[in-house]
Amino acid sequence: MTDPEMLKRIVEAALLAAGHPLSLVQLLALFGEDEQPSHDDMARALAALQADCEGRGIELVEVASGFRYQIRTDVHPWVARLWTERPSRYSRALLETLALIAYRQPITRAEIEQIRGVAVSTHIVKTLEERDWIRVVGHRDVPGKPALLGTTRGFLDYFNLKSLDELPSLSEIRDIEELDPQLALAPPGETVAADVDALAEAARTAGTHESAPPTAPEEHDPSAAEIGEASPEQTP
Repeated sequence: MTDPEMLKRIVEAALLAAGHPLSLVQLLALFGEDEQPSHDDMARALAALQADCEGRGIELVEVASGFRYQIRTDVHPWVARLWTERPSRYSRALLETLALIAYRQPITRAEIEQIRGVAVSTHIVKTLEERDWIRVVGHRDVPGKPALLGTTRGFLDYFNLKSLDELPSLSEIRDIEELDPQLALAPPGETVAADVDALAEAARTAGTHESAPPTAPEEHDPSAAEIGEASPEQTP
């Protein structure tokens, strides 16, 4: 395809119609062999579309799964009034579990429990798996072969990340409350609280800018504050 403007229009329409991120490979697959643009042409079209969004209420961003249009943070409070769903709320227990998996992966459930000092609720693990935020990435080579948990591409997409390297740096977080026990492998100052605060800050802005309302189920039920807060000895 030699017409840059037509290429831009096709890519823009595809991204708006898809309802989810599209990778460069998926965008190129829209074209037949005899009309397929080069990777450079596609990159220029995407860059031009990103430039077109300057000063507008939407932006074109790249996340782990590809490119997508999403609502800009500064206009989201007004646009959110279109949606009847309440914003998802997350218990401290769920955020602590997710943060430990994100920052310390791969990690076993028992290791999470040892660090937090309380048992990990089965409901929390199930919720994170159902939202496609975590998955089993292997098994520890010890008796019992416990599952190793890690984050997914869906986790990166939700938090507007292209890779785990873009997670908030723990060294940049200030006023961190002291929580024990600390992970033995963590450098001084990098506590569970740091992980949670970093991820909580990302959660406050992530998943709210997409062009469609979030579909994740409400996590904060009447017993949410107690989820995962039993002592390790009470684990089912």
